[in-house]
Amino acid sequence: MGFREDAVRAREAGYAAAVAGRPATDCPHRGDALLRAAWVRGYVAAEQRPQPEQ
Repeated sequence: MGFREDAVRAREAGYAAAVAGRPATDCPHRGDALLRAAWVRGYVAAEQRPQPEQ
């Protein structure tokens, strides 16, 4: 698998983690700064999405 696929998966995993309510410290990419950045971008994107009206 290439870096692009890894980065997309990392971003999706970060998004899913935020949606699930997990803390940002749960990022599994400790040794790879680029994948960690992708994961965090996904996490932040999920946090910034509009909340549904209740």
